[in-house]
Amino acid sequence: MRRANIYKPTKTAMQSGKRNSKRWILKFETLNTEINPLMGWESSKDTMSEVKLEFFTKDDAINYAKKNNIQFNLIEPQVEKIVKKKYSDNFLKSK
Repeated sequence: MRRANIYKPTKTAMQSGKRNSKRWILKFETLNTEINPLMGWESSKDTMSEVKLEFFTKDDAINYAKKNNIQFNLIEPQVEKIVKKKYSDNFLKSK
């Protein structure tokens, strides 16, 4: 039986926007990894590990996995904590 991870991607450090982090991703886990004797790289003959499916909602991704008998790990996104600061706080000494 296939295993997959369902998660919401985070924004990269190179971006200030959140455009690519709004959809939910279902990504299959890699099976049967082995070390390539010629190059020493980790490789696999499993092509499903390259598949990423995008969904608008978490429920859509979960329903797809259940409908197709895919075991899944649900990874909830962490809530971003916003700290409000004033510009003058950069220049005040804290004790």
